[in-house]
Formats: sequence, structure tokens, C-alpha cells
Amino acid sequence: MHFSTTQKRAFTWVGLALAAWLLLWALKPVLAPFVVAAVLAYALTPMVNWLDNLGRGRLPRVVAVVLVEVLFILLALGLVMLIVPILTKELPLMRDQVPQLFDRLNALLKPLAAQFGVTLAVDVDTLKALVLKYLNTNTEDLLSPVLSSLKLGGSVALALVGNAVLIPVALFYLLVDWDTFVRRLVELVPPRLREGYDSFMDDADAVLGQYLRGQLLVMLLLAIFYSAGLAAFGLDLALPIGIFTGLAVFVPYLGFGLGLVLATVSGLMQFVGLKALIMVAVVYGLGQFVESFILTPRLVGERIGLHPLTVIFALLAFGQVLGFVGVLIALPASAVLLVAVRRLRSGYLASRLYTG
Repeated sequence: MHFSTTQKRAFTWVGLALAAWLLLWALKPVLAPFVVAAVLAYALTPMVNWLDNLGRGRLPRVVAVVLVEVLFILLALGLVMLIVPILTKELPLMRDQVPQLFDRLNALLKPLAAQFGVTLAVDVDTLKALVLKYLNTNTEDLLSPVLSSLKLGGSVALALVGNAVLIPVALFYLLVDWDTFVRRLVELVPPRLREGYDSFMDDADAVLGQYLRGQLLVMLLLAIFYSAGLAAFGLDLALPIGIFTGLAVFVPYLGFGLGLVLATVSGLMQFVGLKALIMVAVVYGLGQFVESFILTPRLVGERIGLHPLTVIFALLAFGQVLGFVGVLIALPASAVLLVAVRRLRSGYLASRLYTG
């Protein structure tokens, strides 16, 4: 069977992609901090280059790297300190207001059910006792199922601290030597494949750059929108929950769902009647509409071209195979794979037209 040059190149790229996938799968237990550092380095390198060019050689690149990384770390710490109230206030509020919450729900649901001829017979006192007993248990017992599900192995606290130290260190060296790493990677490509490699990487870089820049802008705008929307209804935890929801949309559907649950629970604890449900319906319904039909198409762009079903499948597939690392790289990797699929399709159609 005779294969055209385009088809041979396509098979080569498919083989390289499979090899890279197998390597990721084999190294996934230790890969997470390096993948996080690599993604951050890719996103922050343009800022480092801008500072480097601004200094016109008078500012060492190491200084530019330190400035950018310190700024990023301070921003990340600020966001963490802003979101921490969700964890520090939500559970105590839940424990203290569970009795009132059940009384409100009971008073709200019984008249509604009576209108439809349904009689609710709920033992509210028993439910209160069960939930309070669960919430008053030891925090370790409450979190142990979550921690064990992370499958980090060994001491979870030690692993988290190790990653918190390793990621900034790896990020520093990647930012300092990013151009060197890229140049050495290009040197590994055979000269006869260099033209196709450069063309593919240019397309992939354009898609990834558009995705990252657009997604960051979408996250920022949604964080402002959700915070302002919840604050307009008078929610006490509007700022941390709104920012959390906006930032968590980086993981599609899951982030929105978590923010929705947090806002609903906080609203039911604070407000009387249907105000909490109205707040969630208005703010999160409008937010989902704005994100899906305005922000994401305009800011992330049609060039990404990932169908919602493709997004869900990519998250599940990458997460199943690579765990947390898979969820982290699912959408960027899918965007790059999309470039490869487009090239395979174009090459296939061109070969059919040529041979036909």
C-alpha cells in the first residue's frame, strides 16, 4: 500500500502523540507539580519576555523572572486568602443554623405540598439531630474520605507541602531557560520534518495562546459578575463565593456546580422564604447564559471549536487515565489534538482529491 508524504507525516504525528500519552501515563504519580509549573511557565513567559525586552539587556532575565513569579505568587496567595472564608465560615454557619434551616424548609414546603393535596409527614427533630451529629464529628473523620480519594499516597500534608515548594522552584527554572528548552526540543526533530513541525507548533501555539488568554479573561469577568450579583441580593459571603465560582469555571461544569451549591447553602442559611432560590436562579442562570453564549464564544473564540460533549468526554477521559494531571491538561491537550485532527482531515481530503 502506497502512502503519500502527507499521510506519512500524519502517521508520524499520531505515533508521537501516542508515545507522549504513554509517557504521561507512566509518570503520572510524580508529574503533577511539573505539569502545573510547565502550564504556568507557558502562560507567564510572554510577561517575562516583555520585561526582558523592556530592560533592553540592562535588566537580567533572572530579575524579570523573579518579579513575575513573585507577583504571581502574591496574586495566588491573595486569592486563596479571599476564598478561605468559604471554608472557615461555611461549616460553623451550617452547624449553628441547621435547626433554623430545617424549620424554614418545613414551613415552606408544607403549604406548597398542601396546595397539591400532598401531606408531608417529616420528623424534623430527628433530621436535625442526625445532621448536627454528623457536622459535630471530628474534622479528620469528616475529611478522611476526601483525602483518601486523592490517592496521593503517604502523608497527604507532606505531599501538599512538597508540591507547594516544588512548583515555584520548577517554575523559576522553566521561566529562566524556557527558550533553551524550546530550542533543544526543536533540535530533536529530524530536518525533513522540521517544516511540518514548525507549522503544526505555530498553529498549536496560536490555539493554546487564544485559549489561555481568553479563559483567564472569562474567569475574571465571571468572578466580578457572580460577586456583584450575589452582593446585590445581600449575601454575606458574596465576594468569596463569587470569586471561587468565577475561577473554578476553568474546570467546566464542575466549577459552576460547586459554586452553585455553595451559594444555595449560604442563601438558605441566611435568607427566609424563597429569596435564596430566587437569588441562585437569577444570578447563576444569567451567569451561565452570559458565559455560554457571549463570553466564551467571543473571548475564547470559535477557533478552539470544542463541542460541549467533547469537553465533558475529555475531562472524564483524561481524568480517568491521568488523575488530577489529566483534569489539568484536558482542555489544552484537546485543543492541540484538535489542530492535529484538522491537519489529518485536510491531508486525507487532499489525498482523496489528488488520487480521485
